[in-house]
Amino acid sequence: MKDVLTALSRFISQLFNLHEDKAEENEIVESIRRNVSFRGTNLWTLIFAILIASIGLNMNSTAVIIGAMLISPLMGPIMGIGLAIGVYDFDLLKRGIKNILIAATISIFTSYLYFLITPLHEAKSELLARTTPSVWDVFIAFLGGLAGIVAGTRREKSNVIPGVAIATALMPPLCTAGYGLASGQWFYFLGAIYLFFINSVFICLATLVIVRYLKFNKIEFPTEARKKFVVRSVWIMLVLTILPSTYLTWRIVQRTIFEENARRFLQNEFNFAQTQVVNRVYKFDHSKPKIEVLLIGQELPDQIIDSLSHRRYLYNLGFADFIVRQGLDAKNEIDLAQIKASILEDVYSGSAGKKDTLPPALENTSGVYPDLKAELRSLYPSIRYYSLSNVVVRQIDTARLDTVTLFYARFSRRQPARERIRLSSWLKQRVKADSIRLVIE
Repeated sequence: MKDVLTALSRFISQLFNLHEDKAEENEIVESIRRNVSFRGTNLWTLIFAILIASIGLNMNSTAVIIGAMLISPLMGPIMGIGLAIGVYDFDLLKRGIKNILIAATISIFTSYLYFLITPLHEAKSELLARTTPSVWDVFIAFLGGLAGIVAGTRREKSNVIPGVAIATALMPPLCTAGYGLASGQWFYFLGAIYLFFINSVFICLATLVIVRYLKFNKIEFPTEARKKFVVRSVWIMLVLTILPSTYLTWRIVQRTIFEENARRFLQNEFNFAQTQVVNRVYKFDHSKPKIEVLLIGQELPDQIIDSLSHRRYLYNLGFADFIVRQGLDAKNEIDLAQIKASILEDVYSGSAGKKDTLPPALENTSGVYPDLKAELRSLYPSIRYYSLSNVVVRQIDTARLDTVTLFYARFSRRQPARERIRLSSWLKQRVKADSIRLVIE
């Protein structure tokens, strides 16, 4: 039995051995050092890649954005920082930090200029996706960094590095930050910088892990005092870099778990024949998270609301405020919400009759439209809730039925006419509707 376990252990060790086809250490270190600096060719390549990525985000073209990420040389200084920490190379560490700051500044400034002069100012889904990082971005950055440094230490180079550049997406967040500056949207700017920071830190951490695992030679110092100073400085900088990202990652995980539990709670518990959830809002706040639900149809009695409120404890949501808005609840929805509910009730009652009397467009009900919550929150931070659906319009003087795509929303502040026009145009393009009727509160 012992021989079998030894043979199995040897087989697994050989199977996952990273030393077997490793390039010479000097060759690896020199290759990473060359890619740390941004000047000449690297700098111009970065500027061209940023412009291409900005155009791709502006056009909402995934293919163009991927092309820009393949061109981008941003991985170089980040991997250089990880290597420097791993081998105690204080000079390389300073060069890496300086060059990543230079690269980020030039990237943001270039995209800022582009979005300042472009005639297209609408934020598309590709751009909005870079404003709200999630816990998955942390995993992707770390795993992508591991794949990148492992590929970079091989004798035979492969197409892994370009794949890592695409997966970790260092370029688009910087372009999105430039867009945020050009449009005055600080929410976009901070969210994008946050995503770039997460990607950079965890790629750097992955590089450090592999460098230590492969036992790269550490730098020999002329004096013990110099060695202690450099080692202490490196670890202080490492801790100052990782601690904020660890806290931010923990917050991301908390928010993701909260939103998933809230989604399951509403999906499992709010199943009523005559009452429908038309909008749900999950507000994750460390001090007091909140779940807010907007209902239409038959009003739920207070006893049922109380029962639902207690059942949220089964989903680890007892710490969150639970707010249900329905009927004439209303300081907020007293008129327009009730009107909308009546229109939608006509849809339900009409669908119970002869189906062939309804226009075909009614086949696309509110459940078919995509969830626009994240995009609307990014475009209009003052939005509180919304509903989007096809509704029946019944003519008073004839039996003819028409349909209209109705968008109902409430904002915390009044929306000027130009913002309503902009919202209508974005919605028509986003949901591919011929026309949109806005009802704004």
